[in-house]
Amino acid sequence: MSGRWRSCSQAQASERVVALYDDRRSVEDEVESMQVVHIDDVPVEEVWSRLEKDPGSVLIDVRTRAEWAFVGLPDLERLGKRVLTVEWQTSPEARIDAAFPERLTKVLDAAGANKDSELFFICRSGGRSRMAAEAMANAGYRRCWNVADGFEGPLDPDRHRGQIAGWKAAGLAWVQS
Repeated sequence: MSGRWRSCSQAQASERVVALYDDRRSVEDEVESMQVVHIDDVPVEEVWSRLEKDPGSVLIDVRTRAEWAFVGLPDLERLGKRVLTVEWQTSPEARIDAAFPERLTKVLDAAGANKDSELFFICRSGGRSRMAAEAMANAGYRRCWNVADGFEGPLDPDRHRGQIAGWKAAGLAWVQS
């Protein structure tokens, strides 16, 4: 065996495999137990407008820390707001974080948002953010929306993002660290 498994006995390795499998099953069971909730897409320009008009509305970026650092973040400074950042998946494993609803609820509470606040979820292109919005709708948040095409949108013909749709392509404010 190689890597972190090298110093394990066969029994220890078996226990680790079982624990990893059980952890994966618990996340899958959690996802399966959720009610089916329909989340609508909202175009990025409309999201900006609604964030501007509704002081209680919130933009939640569910990408990874690496994406925030290297790709950039929406910048809401002109609106007197900040983006809330909570990862939907752990990195680098890309495993859905089963504690996401609880973690985001704490962040929302600290930001003064409640279950009637308008919540807009954004990721790279709209997939993870839709799942995150569904999870929060299942947690009782009544106004969850997915940001259409996300921060970077789909690939263009040259296989680059951020050119044809999404937050960046729309020319909305963003920053990079």
